[in-house]
Amino acid sequence: MVEEKYLQDDVCEVFCFDEEKVNRLKPEVRELHGVGEIFKALGDETRCRIVYALAREELCVCDLAHILGISVQAVSYHLRTLRNLRLVKHRKAGKLVFYSLDDQHIAILVSEAMAHVKEER
Repeated sequence: MVEEKYLQDDVCEVFCFDEEKVNRLKPEVRELHGVGEIFKALGDETRCRIVYALAREELCVCDLAHILGISVQAVSYHLRTLRNLRLVKHRKAGKLVFYSLDDQHIAILVSEAMAHVKEER
């Protein structure tokens, strides 16, 4: 019975909407297409750690493997996902492959998320 009241407390009792607000925000919300994929990729703890490390400096795959304590193959798997979303880029230097963030937007996003988590502690 308490649960039913809780469910009723978080929705409007009548259905109506503010047409001006809806018309203004609807096109903006539609432009978020693809943002969910970025958050889904960052929803993985290992990929978040990779992004955080790469926000600090450019690293090769082997460096990342040692920092994270996982195999080179596992790091490569995660980097492929991040690269496909254009979150990271790579460059080859001889036999080594170095990774860095594709742009600073993702660094800011992870930094803000970390600040939020630290505030909660």
